[in-house]
Amino acid sequence: MQTMDTHKADGAVTFRKPTREDGAEIWELIRSCKPLDENSMYCNLLQSDHFRDTCVAAEVDGKIVGWISAYINPNDPDCVFVWQVAVSPDARGMGLGTRMLTALMAREECAEVKRMQTTITLDNDASWALFRKFADASEADLSSDAHFTRDTHFAGEHATEHMVTITFRQALRQSAA
Repeated sequence: MQTMDTHKADGAVTFRKPTREDGAEIWELIRSCKPLDENSMYCNLLQSDHFRDTCVAAEVDGKIVGWISAYINPNDPDCVFVWQVAVSPDARGMGLGTRMLTALMAREECAEVKRMQTTITLDNDASWALFRKFADASEADLSSDAHFTRDTHFAGEHATEHMVTITFRQALRQSAA
């Protein structure tokens, strides 16, 4: 098991960088978390390999029960984009989503990050609650705007995705100085 950048928190949960050997298990976790978009197993393998420094696997007793896929935006290196957050139905109620976001932001790779972004549809109450809770706990500002719209970007096949931006207040203070 890969142990670099591992955080123990509140008992038996370990937050770590994934390895490519985790890809299939992560794919199965996402499949169990309806209505998350299921990507191909190959996509999850690539995330676990190429983007491992900004992805988080939450593990209990050797089983991955939580997952965040994220990356530093290549066009905006001050911003980390969170693509997907998955928590196993068996691990819900443990605050894993917020704890994984916190573990991500504690990494050296995110030391220069001033903002976090993600997209959320208006009807995804769980994701809105997660990111609002994380913003509040981080003493950060949260804003949102329609970004990928149903008709313009999804040909009417998917609800509008709102770009949620969490701006860390420390970054706001630094830019005002």
